[in-house]
Amino acid sequence: MARALVLCADDFALSEGVSRAIAALAAQGRLSATSAMVLSPRWREDVARLQPLRGQVDVGLHLDWTSAFALAAGHGQPLPALMLWAALGALRADAVRAVVERQLDAFEAHWKAPPDHIDGHQHVQQFRGIREALVEAVQRRYPQHPPWLRVSLAPPGQRDLKARTIAAWGAQALVRQANRAGLPHAEVLSGIYDFSGDTAAYAQHMQRWLRTAPAGTVLMCHPADRADADDAIGAARAREGAYLASAAFAQALAAADVRLARGHDLFPAAPA
Repeated sequence: MARALVLCADDFALSEGVSRAIAALAAQGRLSATSAMVLSPRWREDVARLQPLRGQVDVGLHLDWTSAFALAAGHGQPLPALMLWAALGALRADAVRAVVERQLDAFEAHWKAPPDHIDGHQHVQQFRGIREALVEAVQRRYPQHPPWLRVSLAPPGQRDLKARTIAAWGAQALVRQANRAGLPHAEVLSGIYDFSGDTAAYAQHMQRWLRTAPAGTVLMCHPADRADADDAIGAARAREGAYLASAAFAQALAAADVRLARGHDLFPAAPA
């Protein structure tokens, strides 16, 4: 049988070009999940693009502490500052809990259902001080059908310096806490790279990820249908979007004997 992977497009509602590309790719069967930035003012408008796909792809929360939307909301910090506060154990538990609750509320207000999964913009879901609040909120809010959590731990063979650095910020700790709480979670995350190179380079990355990822891997991507000048990775988003919509990507899936699946179907709740 073909290996089942989750291909998750991050940053839905970041911009019109991102939301439009993600919805189009999901309708084409080229994605099986997406994660929404619910602090974006576009969320309430762009969510309509996902409605025809309800039940076909996982729609989840992209927990956000570091974007311009988070800064505008009053709790955001630049990533280096948030990392320092997390490392020092200095994030206030009550404030973190309130931010997690507000983002879950904002997701549900417009999707009209709980998230299928939860991950984090720049992997903040696994930071010390945030992961504890997230696990507690999921346990309390969704005792019967909890969303699955994404863990930012690359599979063996894909653990370059960037991947190891990301994992060091709490991947294993999040796994332990999810297991103790009986929450479903993905074991590994693929799709980590430096956003450089041309479309051919991205195609090579994708072919390697597909070839070496074990079944059940979440493979993240960041597609858009245009490059926005004010987006630091705008050019990479446009390249990803073009490749994922191409016949070459369909051929890569077939060559790697991979099928795209929902995490909803792959990640059962762990025994508490």
